[in-house]
Amino acid sequence: MLESLFKLSEHRTTVRTELLAGLSTFLTMAYIIFVNPSILSAAGMPHDAVFAATCLAAALGSMIMGLYANYPIALAPGMGLNAYFAFAVVKGMGFSWQAALGAVFISGCLFILVSLFKVREWIVNAIPHSLKLAISAGIGLFLAIIGLKNAGLIQGNPATLVSLGDLHQHGALLAIGGFLLIVALEARKVTGGIIIGILAVTLTSALLGYTRFDGIVSTPPSLAPTFGQLDIGAALNAGLLTVVLTFFLVELFDASGTLIGVCHRAGLLDKDGRLPRLSRALLADSTAIAAGAVLGTSSTTAYIESAAGTAAGGRTGLTAVTVALLFLAALFLAPLAGAVPAYATAPALIYVAILMSRGLAEIDWEDLTEAAPAVVCAVTMPFTFSIAHGIAFGFVAYAGIKLLAGRAKEVPVAVWVIAAVFIGKFALL
Repeated sequence: MLESLFKLSEHRTTVRTELLAGLSTFLTMAYIIFVNPSILSAAGMPHDAVFAATCLAAALGSMIMGLYANYPIALAPGMGLNAYFAFAVVKGMGFSWQAALGAVFISGCLFILVSLFKVREWIVNAIPHSLKLAISAGIGLFLAIIGLKNAGLIQGNPATLVSLGDLHQHGALLAIGGFLLIVALEARKVTGGIIIGILAVTLTSALLGYTRFDGIVSTPPSLAPTFGQLDIGAALNAGLLTVVLTFFLVELFDASGTLIGVCHRAGLLDKDGRLPRLSRALLADSTAIAAGAVLGTSSTTAYIESAAGTAAGGRTGLTAVTVALLFLAALFLAPLAGAVPAYATAPALIYVAILMSRGLAEIDWEDLTEAAPAVVCAVTMPFTFSIAHGIAFGFVAYAGIKLLAGRAKEVPVAVWVIAAVFIGKFALL
């Protein structure tokens, strides 16, 4: 049955190899079951219900990717967009989390449409490489400032906007130790370094009496508080149109980049450098986004941590199905997830921010018409506390600088359209 479903011999792999690859991937991305509820609960969402939604969305998305597209790519609620959901859309703009879920659902439906009608290639190929890199790096910087804030390492200051936090607080000290541990473990190539760091800080906090610990295993929490609570009507409000566009663009670039990157490392691209069954993989990703919104979590996307599984030999969808089953098993870890404080997940945010920021190094710094818009895009995200504003400023700056530099012909039509939409938004809304 497994041979028929996943074509194991064709991909020169075995059941044992695929199962071990799935375990490797799960261990590297399992931190999301602690981080996502911590972030979304800041938006007023029920922690335990979000924990259940996170596990189920990851299981569903990974299962679809494995069975339908037959790729060793695991899915889960994405880092960056969950922070944008909670801190920018809900806390910053004042929308309800139900409306924000509606925006995620609509973006998922748009993603399904562009995947079905093959518009994705036109959009992705039209966006300049420098802006793609800048969006990823900017999201990383956005995560960094949230992680530093949750750790207590920075705080608001009316004179300087931001200043150093109180380093005498236990949360700040534990977060620093957790960050050092995570980086050291990852540098030593220890599988699951991020989750080990989170659990180490949580355990230390509990032993010192700073965190209440109610056990590890229990029956899965109820999904009822978030299931089907999305408000699509409110999401169609004009004020949320930019939010929908932001979710859509980031999901599009993130999914495409992750799929190509992981599959390239695994040697799964064809001789022309293309990804077979790409439309199936994108449909799996977009369906998971919409389904995740119904369950009660922010955008679900392909995880770059899937590379840990392919490095362990994973080559088929059986790897992704293994990850899905492990996320279902994780549903029984709700008490442990509830005991994880914000300063324990903060080091993970900062570490992921470092990984995402490295895209800035690939920008062509010799061409100011490429470098300047990219920096504007990346830097604006943390300083305005909004991924949407960063993308908007980046696209407008790219089009404007190219136009004034006499190089308007280099600007793709898609960039002109997106820049015009953002200018109209800032001018009229």
